[in-house]
Amino acid sequence: MRPLHIALAFLVAVIWGANFVVIKLALTGFPPILLTALRFTLACLPVLFIPRPAGIGFKQLVLVSTFLFTGHYIFLFVGMDQGMAPGLASIVLQCQAFLTMLFAAGMLGERPKAQQLVGAGVAALGLVVTGSTVGLDVTWIGFILTLLAAASWAMGNVLMRRLPPTPTLPLMVWLSTVPPLPVLALSLLVEGPDRVWTALTGFGWTAGLSLLYIVCLSTLVAFGIWGMLLREYKAGVVAPFSLLVPVTGTLAAYLVFGETFSPLRLLGMALLFAGIVITILPLRKRQTVTA
Repeated sequence: MRPLHIALAFLVAVIWGANFVVIKLALTGFPPILLTALRFTLACLPVLFIPRPAGIGFKQLVLVSTFLFTGHYIFLFVGMDQGMAPGLASIVLQCQAFLTMLFAAGMLGERPKAQQLVGAGVAALGLVVTGSTVGLDVTWIGFILTLLAAASWAMGNVLMRRLPPTPTLPLMVWLSTVPPLPVLALSLLVEGPDRVWTALTGFGWTAGLSLLYIVCLSTLVAFGIWGMLLREYKAGVVAPFSLLVPVTGTLAAYLVFGETFSPLRLLGMALLFAGIVITILPLRKRQTVTA
């Protein structure tokens, strides 16, 4: 990769890692389901200038977005609102990597390789160890909802693989048109009109700027750069940079909130991260010479 593109890949990892801290700040002003609705309401505005990707119907957009966006972010935002720490969330959410592999095996008939099975096993062990530390600083409901967010993201990944090839940014924008109205309706039903109105009319600068970060930087800018890199290079070259997201996420949580981890939780997070690395990173095959 060219030095500029390496720098851009690192930038995306920093943006996405810091996003977990920013979500926690946004939740100080917005209830979680409303925050989800607002995120995608603003993220879909470029649809006025970007045509719908060719060959993708509305039903396909709805199906993919329901898992990739709606379920993913409602579970994540509610989980973090209910006590999931941002640094730990940045690690647990990456379970989507091996969950995607498992779902693809069941739905697409893609048989996982031995390396991927080993990685999934190590990550699952890390998840069990991490889960055993859930207690005073992290709630069970927050932990489970974050796992559901990872599962919803993984299902969205599998469903998206059924779509015809298309540039990433237009696809993200058009997928963002699906959640706003149904998620806003859910917010009014669950969080209540009074709470929604109070949040919309009384949020502070911290929550407002955090919402803009989530929409502009985390969604549009980062996904736009990521899509450009995937068009320039093979996925195997670009994808490993996503492993920096939990690293930057835990560092940002430490710097902003002073989030620390017990030795047992560090062990679980390390196992989980190692399993994801084994699952994602390709092993270099030995070269053979044939006569």
